[in-house]
Amino acid sequence: MRGSSRRPVAVVMAWVRRQPPKVKAFLAVVAGMAALVFIRFIVHDHDNLFVAAEAAHALGIAVLIYKLTKEKTCAGLSLKSQDLTALFLAVRLYCSFVMEYDIHTILDTAALAATLFVIYMIRFKLRSTYMLDKDNFALYYVILPCALLALLVHPSTSHNIVNRICWAFCVYLEAVSVLPQLRLMQNTKIVEPFTAHYVFALGVARFLSCAHWVLQYLQFMAVY
Repeated sequence: MRGSSRRPVAVVMAWVRRQPPKVKAFLAVVAGMAALVFIRFIVHDHDNLFVAAEAAHALGIAVLIYKLTKEKTCAGLSLKSQDLTALFLAVRLYCSFVMEYDIHTILDTAALAATLFVIYMIRFKLRSTYMLDKDNFALYYVILPCALLALLVHPSTSHNIVNRICWAFCVYLEAVSVLPQLRLMQNTKIVEPFTAHYVFALGVARFLSCAHWVLQYLQFMAVY
């Protein structure tokens, strides 16, 4: 009985794996939109989505710390992704202090401290296992476009314009901070289990964060 109940899921997953990349991308977009609609109807306080995104991010960092401390290796991990993560968390933490001090400030402080620990482990303690030649994504490809986009598109609130630009910058940078990690995985063509779990947690966190902003915007448009 249990095997028969799982068989349709296995058949669907096998079918998806056989599809070309473009079809997989289309299916992912459709699944994301369906999940967004589902979330809109079951989540009444959209701020909970942001908390859930931060929780998923924290879980991903916990997986990294476990890998670094137990396996004593940082092979397969991108230091540049961690640098981008620390950058957007630092900017968001600054914005939290000057714009809106709340529970997110505490969560971001903990996440930044954990990320700095990961950076310290990769850069110093486990430097011999760091794949420097594979971690070759140029950071200015994401930092400069995010900064330019933040200058052009930022929230129209009553806060200081510098703070509004900084907030937009950290939102945009968060969305693309995983790109160096994906590039490293593409270069090595080997995905370790802990790295895969970390990337999956980041994907969940980014989706929930995106859902938060999309639903906030839709709610704003419905009011005005």
